[in-house]
Amino acid sequence: MKKSLFLALFLSILFGMTSHTSCAQVLEGPPRDGVYDKTAITQVQPIPYPYLREADITWTRRIWRVIDMREKMNQTFYFPERPQNDWRSFVTIIMDGLKEGTITAYSPESDQFLVPLNYKELLDRLERTDSVRLPRPDNPDILFDTVIKTEFDPANVKKLKIKEDFYFDRQRSVVEVRILGVCPVVDEIDKTTGEKRFEKNLFWIYFPECRNLFAKNEMFNLKNGSAGRMTYDDVFMKRMFSSYIYKEENVYDRSINEFATGVDALLEAEKAKNSLFEFESNLWEY
Repeated sequence: MKKSLFLALFLSILFGMTSHTSCAQVLEGPPRDGVYDKTAITQVQPIPYPYLREADITWTRRIWRVIDMREKMNQTFYFPERPQNDWRSFVTIIMDGLKEGTITAYSPESDQFLVPLNYKELLDRLERTDSVRLPRPDNPDILFDTVIKTEFDPANVKKLKIKEDFYFDRQRSVVEVRILGVCPVVDEIDKTTGEKRFEKNLFWIYFPECRNLFAKNEMFNLKNGSAGRMTYDDVFMKRMFSSYIYKEENVYDRSINEFATGVDALLEAEKAKNSLFEFESNLWEY
């Protein structure tokens, strides 16, 4: 009798310990997907801009660029198409920041950041509703009208527009550039022909406001993988992307493709690029 009681007590204690261990394992969360815990990225802060005085700025030039994420050097902006753990595409990071309220979207009608949009207003602009006629399930010969709603997919964004200012600071004797805004762009496709009709600006974001968000999100490092930490703020500040100029400030306020096409447009863009280089090089010519 005593042996039976002792065996029953032992089994109950063993079962309780097993249940406690299994519960503890559930509360601890999933296994670590890696060889170390990433904590440094949460403490990264963007490097502050140097102080500028209006009297020290003796020359400025405003430039608008396009980053085509289909180019090999820029593919790290586009992938992954779907989030994977802590790795997200650049447009997904922007959309998450807008949803959380840490950054602000501005109307695409102007690149001067005049009309802010809340997240609901932005989704109403990005989501698409189409009226179509479909056959009834019970009688295919009868058609009925319905509305299909298409949610915004960050993977549809293939290009980014950038607005930036070049300036010469005579106090430090340097020519520098500051990015002012970023605008995601999508292609509008004709449903009947499947051909591209035009490019559509989605919204503008103010880059200095977004630097803290970009500094806390890593992009894929082609050389060192996840060990070589490279944030999106580093990529922009170090100019580690490929782009081409589509507009230079001018008295007519027109872009290059408004007065040149094809090879002529490429030559005009290259001319604007060379003018920036020549200005800086001529500063130190004796």
